[in-house]
Amino acid sequence: MSVADRLKELGIVLPEAVTPMAVYRPVTRAGNLLFLAGQVPMKDGSVLHPGRLGEDVTVEQGYEAARQCAINALAAVQGFLGTLEGIRLVKTTGFVASAPGFIQHPQVVNGASELLRDIFGTEDGIGARTAIGVAMLPANSPVEVELVMEVR
Repeated sequence: MSVADRLKELGIVLPEAVTPMAVYRPVTRAGNLLFLAGQVPMKDGSVLHPGRLGEDVTVEQGYEAARQCAINALAAVQGFLGTLEGIRLVKTTGFVASAPGFIQHPQVVNGASELLRDIFGTEDGIGARTAIGVAMLPANSPVEVELVMEVR
């Protein structure tokens, strides 16, 4: 099944790629690797569930925000390459804005990881991963996700 068919089956419509908030490229290619800049959960022009996990944002909301980060990352790849076919996930790094004592970072970042697995399958959609807590993120985002992907 193609990636486009899988997106349709999951009811996902990729948005236009998010405009960078500063001086950077959303995607940079080095050989067969794509390095994606950190994506925040922008949806319809604003941050989805702003705030910090364990304070203003629930684990379920953080999961949804991480999922939106992955959708935005795929929109950036689509805009860069013109396709999502022949892509394999290499690495996911998830940053979670966390209140002191919050320890459920992996469950939050699963929002991105599970979506990528569901789209690309277990062979191409599961890579290495890091999920870490930080004090704050740009635009009061609860999550930021960056990816490294391989073009085959």
